[in-house]
Amino acid sequence: MSFLRFQDFLSGLVKRQRSLFAKSESESIDDLVEKLMGSVGEVSGIVTARQVLDRYAALNSDEQLAFFHHLERNFNADENRIKAAFAKYVDEPSSSSLSDLSKAAEPHRQELLRRLNQTPGATHDLVAMRSNLLGFLKEHPALSAVDEDFQRLFTSWFGRGFLQLQTIDWSTSAAILERIIRYEAVHAIKDWDDLRNRIDPPNRRCFAFFHPALIDEPLIFVEVALTHGIPNSIDAILNEPETDTESHGNHDTAVFYSISNCQPGLNNISFGNLLIKQVVQELQAEFPSIKTFVTLSPVPGFNRWLESDDSANTAELQTLKQEIAGLSLTDAADQAHQENIRKLVFNYLVLSKARDKPRDPVARFHLGNGATLHEVNAGADHSDNGMQQSRGTMVNYLYDLSSIESNHEQFALEGTVNFHPKLKPLLLTS
Repeated sequence: MSFLRFQDFLSGLVKRQRSLFAKSESESIDDLVEKLMGSVGEVSGIVTARQVLDRYAALNSDEQLAFFHHLERNFNADENRIKAAFAKYVDEPSSSSLSDLSKAAEPHRQELLRRLNQTPGATHDLVAMRSNLLGFLKEHPALSAVDEDFQRLFTSWFGRGFLQLQTIDWSTSAAILERIIRYEAVHAIKDWDDLRNRIDPPNRRCFAFFHPALIDEPLIFVEVALTHGIPNSIDAILNEPETDTESHGNHDTAVFYSISNCQPGLNNISFGNLLIKQVVQELQAEFPSIKTFVTLSPVPGFNRWLESDDSANTAELQTLKQEIAGLSLTDAADQAHQENIRKLVFNYLVLSKARDKPRDPVARFHLGNGATLHEVNAGADHSDNGMQQSRGTMVNYLYDLSSIESNHEQFALEGTVNFHPKLKPLLLTS
């Protein structure tokens, strides 16, 4: 029996059995959770899991918060069991006693999430549940322990072996294409014609990761332009798709110009690194002429940094910051200021760090993947979003296949920002 047919069978079973459990309407969600944790029958467990998830979906924000606090307070590991397992390990250190200690230290929340996930459609519901949880963390930091349990299980459930790479083109189902339009997070897709310009021309590609438990729901997708040379502006990519089929197959550069995470509930579950590496393999197989893999990326944190007070900056850099920060967005677009903006963006990417890593999230992502900061392009994005984020500046990160691993190691261990030597004159460190 195929996975989908088995899921259909379970769905039908749940629908038939739910009618036998109508009394659960009078039970609270906490009562249902306790019932689920005590269930021994497989069918009753599957049905109760669905009842818990349905009941959760009907909760308002305050009730959701109370539910998460209940999980945080009452579904931790058993302290007495931990103490006993630890004492046994101290007296008798072995693989077996260490395994017992590990099992004892696991919060009961993880078993609850596993039991919830046994009912059809549960993975989608649990991803949505974590999205709600993330919205509470800032004001309720104690709930981070609950989030860690979600992350631990999601990392396993959404491991590389479960991810399916699909090419998104004009023949892809309308349901998926509609989601691509909705989830695009870097360069908004205006309408269906705009989408077709991004995925249908011979020099455009779009790839997405899917998971079998989330039907027709992309996890992350990347839009790619096949070009001759490295582009320094987004306008040509978005507004001038190639129509000359004679040059198809002779491109020398693949440009990753938009990467969008689609599921907020999977935040911090990394897919981007895997996606880029697999897409590179796909493109190499289809286009042997492509030797350069590069991004054209936004700099989303630049304007915030520009308007901040960073005492670590040199006097020259601080003066330059104040000058550019005082410009209106209209004035910042003037050619006369482009070189100074370019210089500032480069110094922001290289010098502004948090916990020894670049403060800019896009830089942190690509450099962490082993890419090199190749070029800084002022005046590359004149859209409202581009101007508000980075005064219109975009960056090329180069994925040199011969140095990705060494770059990744240097970045992970030392926070090293590898950049092309031609950019060194832009650095203001003294």
